Amino acid sequence: MRTPRLVVALALGTALLTGCSDGKQSAVPELPSSTCFGVFTPAELAPFMGTGDEVRVDSSADLSLNVSRTKAICTIDVDGKPRLTATAQRRPAGQEVTWGSEVEKHRPDVLPYADQSRLWDSGSAVVVPCKAPEGDFDLVLFIDAVPDGLKQEERRPAFAALMKKFMESARQQTGCGA
Repeated sequence: MRTPRLVVALALGTALLTGCSDGKQSAVPELPSSTCFGVFTPAELAPFMGTGDEVRVDSSADLSLNVSRTKAICTIDVDGKPRLTATAQRRPAGQEVTWGSEVEKHRPDVLPYADQSRLWDSGSAVVVPCKAPEGDFDLVLFIDAVPDGLKQEERRPAFAALMKKFMESARQQTGCGA
C-alpha cells in the first residue's frame, strides 16, 4: 500500500507576498482587534503590515474544521498588496510530508516544538497529528507574510511565535487531542 504524499506548495504564497514600495510614506494601517480566525492581535501582526491606508482582511470566523469543512484561509492585504496568509487544513492522518523546493530553497529550520515543521525568514509550516473521537487526522498549518518591518535576525523568532500561537489555537478550535 502506498502512502499518499503531501506536497506543501508554498510557491504561490511566497511569490505573492513580496514587499514593494512606491516611495510614498503612509502610516501603519489599523487592523481589527482580532484577526485571522480570532487568533492574532493587531500588535502581533503589525510588523508584517507595512504602511498603507486600506486594510482588507478576508478570513473565516474560526478554525472549527471537521470532515465537512476541511480548510480555513485568512488573507490580509494592505492597499491591495498581499501582506499575510494563514491557512489551516485538515487531512487524513499519517500522509507523508514533502515540503517542496519552494520551501527548501529558503534553507528552513525545524521548529523546536514541532517535528514535522519548517521555519524560514518569511513564514512557517507545520503538520500537527491529532486524535479525535471521530478519527485521527493531521492539521497542516501555514503562515506566509512580508516581514519587512522586522530586522533579519528577528524574522524567524517572530514566525516561530506566530506559529506556536496559531498551532495552539488550531488544536483547541478543531478538537485536536494530540
